[in-house]
Amino acid sequence: MAARTPEERIYRAVMRIPPGRVATYGQIARVAGMPRHHRQVGRALRGLVDDGLVPWHRVVSASGTISLRSADGSAEREQRQRLAREGVVLDARGRVSLARFQWKRGVAP
Repeated sequence: MAARTPEERIYRAVMRIPPGRVATYGQIARVAGMPRHHRQVGRALRGLVDDGLVPWHRVVSASGTISLRSADGSAEREQRQRLAREGVVLDARGRVSLARFQWKRGVAP
């Protein structure tokens, strides 16, 4: 069954990111068939209820940073912890190396 809403297309694209890899908001927008709609990806993920099905934590900014999701920083800490459990490390500046960890569609991790 094809995804009908933009949010469904975004969630399906995010669910394709393998463990130990990340994708950028813009990359997910392209995979979802919505190029140049990276902000819509951010809004969809921000409004997501964490049911464990959509690995929202694997989506980062184009610079490899974790975007702010909560006023108290709890969502950012949770994202860092989830990424670390998958072997994705952040450098001293708080960035994920996209050269090392970015999902390349069709390439095994």
